[in-house]
Amino acid sequence: MRKFFYLLCSALLFGTHVSGQSYVDQYNVVWNTQSQNSSESMPCGGGDIGLNVWVEDGDLLFYVSRSGTFDENNTMLKLGRVRVKLTPNLLTETNFRQELKLRDGYVRIEAGEGRNAVGIDLWVDVFRPVVHLEIDAKQAVTAEIAYESWRYRDRDLRGLESNQNSYKWAAPKDLQTKADTIRFEGEEVLFYHRNPTETLFEVTVAQQGMDNVKDRMMNPLAHRTSGGLLTGRNMIPAGTYQGEYLNTDYKGWFLQSKRPATRHSAQIYLHVEQTETAQEWMDGLQAIKAASEKSRDARKQTRAWWNQYWERSYIVINENDPQSEGWKIGRNYQLFRYMLGCNAFGEWPTKFNGGLFTYDPVFTKEEYAYTPDFRNWGGGTHTAQNQRLVYFPMLKSGDFEMMTPQFEFYNRSLGNAELRSEVYWGHGGASFTEQLENYGLPNPSEYGWKRREGYDPGMEYNAWLEYQWDTSLEFCLMILEVRRYTGADISRYVPMIESCLDFFDQHYRYLARQRGIKELNGEGKLVLYPGSACETYKMAYDATSTIAGLQVVTDQLLRLEERVLPAEKRERWEKFRESLPDISFREIDGHPVIAPAKLWERINNTEVPQLYPVFP
Repeated sequence: MRKFFYLLCSALLFGTHVSGQSYVDQYNVVWNTQSQNSSESMPCGGGDIGLNVWVEDGDLLFYVSRSGTFDENNTMLKLGRVRVKLTPNLLTETNFRQELKLRDGYVRIEAGEGRNAVGIDLWVDVFRPVVHLEIDAKQAVTAEIAYESWRYRDRDLRGLESNQNSYKWAAPKDLQTKADTIRFEGEEVLFYHRNPTETLFEVTVAQQGMDNVKDRMMNPLAHRTSGGLLTGRNMIPAGTYQGEYLNTDYKGWFLQSKRPATRHSAQIYLHVEQTETAQEWMDGLQAIKAASEKSRDARKQTRAWWNQYWERSYIVINENDPQSEGWKIGRNYQLFRYMLGCNAFGEWPTKFNGGLFTYDPVFTKEEYAYTPDFRNWGGGTHTAQNQRLVYFPMLKSGDFEMMTPQFEFYNRSLGNAELRSEVYWGHGGASFTEQLENYGLPNPSEYGWKRREGYDPGMEYNAWLEYQWDTSLEFCLMILEVRRYTGADISRYVPMIESCLDFFDQHYRYLARQRGIKELNGEGKLVLYPGSACETYKMAYDATSTIAGLQVVTDQLLRLEERVLPAEKRERWEKFRESLPDISFREIDGHPVIAPAKLWERINNTEVPQLYPVFP
């Protein structure tokens, strides 16, 4: 099987002796037969764009994805599918070869021999949001390049299909993914999805009692517009067609070469932005196109970026022995890191549930006979416990700039998280929950649509997520670790780190005052109750995962130089550090071991928060 998207999250990234980037060539993925369907697709990408590439029945196809394509329901939409046909068709099984060229970051496809030979390069500009297709044939051929979309019409969301958006299992009746705008524009195909003013954001704000402060909140969904322009050299519009791929109907708009030629090329210019009008978005798209057309070194720059990327981190075991398990570990590390590198410069972080490279979901579960937009666990919803596994290893691999999208996710949402504390409890600090929307509020279905009357409106009405405030601390630690590893200036993130710590100080003093006169226990320590040790030990007293996070983040914060953390703030955080309780221990078989908490009332899950003091 060609589903080689193996997950390897290792904090120990070492290699044997290598020569330049040449070591990576042995890990190129090569296929000598065409694919049966999209599940046998190959990743290709750069910057913040991902393509799923495959050749099926003589047609080259690829899905297009990009960071930040959130629709009105907070689904992370694909930007469509492209189909390439040649006449006469030289993409046959004869001498067929499809190769992921890791060193330079592109896909090369070859077929045929002699006069019937053809070569195709597909690559993505790392520094500009542009997809490039280049065809080189030994004889003159007519090329058709089509843009295909299943969102040519409004689509009803059925059954579990809303797991792709933020409604999840509690979607309202008649929920739809609205149609895109798709048309020929001169000799090009223009396509985009534009969100209305009212989106899931307004629904969430109203549900969670935040309407009075809505005008102060960051809203990433209103008028967000995602799309692009397909254009080809010496190509003109040649019509539309309709069809069905797997279980999904679609419509295609195709360009055709004006005349047969041995060389053809096409570009897809992509743009994602929130604009007041669609015309503003189109102006931005044209500016991207104009800037790209002026660049003469785009491919050289892209290759140079990938070349240095492979110098930075690698695992090479049993070099050139592809039958050994050690060699396969190295291959899997390089392939996974390639896919991570395709979102190096995204506005939004790489999603743990497929990143940019999901494909038709029916191949993961037969009952998921949905469109290619589908992915479990939503598009704009972020599960911090899973996201951390994507981003913590980047410290060891030296991919520091690739961590910025995840840090900005929290920094961008900081104001909204602080408003939660202000509105619900009248104190400061950032209240970041688990299962977090891309605007800093809890996922509405995890928050709960049917809540007990009088239940704390700041709480998720959810047995797994209640009182789980501490996941943001892991990303605070990552930011501080970037500074420790590199000496980088992290001053823009220090207010967010302080606000995350401040929440625990203020909120647990607030809760203590609800129970009695004193804010601290008899030893002058915070009483972290009720709390949660991951999703497992619930209604916990002094959860170990929380204490470990607060201790290590505060310790590293206090190591910052005075220009970043002035003396008065340092004194405040030194006092906070003294107020933190110690980690609890218990005895098992006569040995002292770390306890998940001092006390807890129930166990929900099977995680091991006892290991948080030693991870990562």
